[in-house]
Amino acid sequence: MDIKTASSLHRLRLVSAPEAVSFLLLLVCSVLKRTTDFNAVPVMGAVHGALFVLYVLFWLDAWNKTKWSFGTAALYFVLSVLPFGGFYAERKLKRAAADAVIASRARAEQAESAVKA
Repeated sequence: MDIKTASSLHRLRLVSAPEAVSFLLLLVCSVLKRTTDFNAVPVMGAVHGALFVLYVLFWLDAWNKTKWSFGTAALYFVLSVLPFGGFYAERKLKRAAADAVIASRARAEQAESAVKA
């Protein structure tokens, strides 16, 4: 995995959890708006909207750089519109990044041992 691909996945991972939190807060604000006089929906809506746009832009960039299959790309998009999906996406992306680092180190060790042999 090259540095551009790793950084695009890292950006997607960094925005997925805050986007999920903002979505849950927006849901809470919507309930509070209907049950009390508290109305933070316009503010939370704007925050969530900005984070969602960032998520979609980073998702498109990651899809382009990683060459995900349509199914994998669709999974990450669907996770962005589910209430707790962003947390799952963040964990899944973190695991994928760790696996990529391990694979990269293994390839480097193989190349190093081939040069010595």
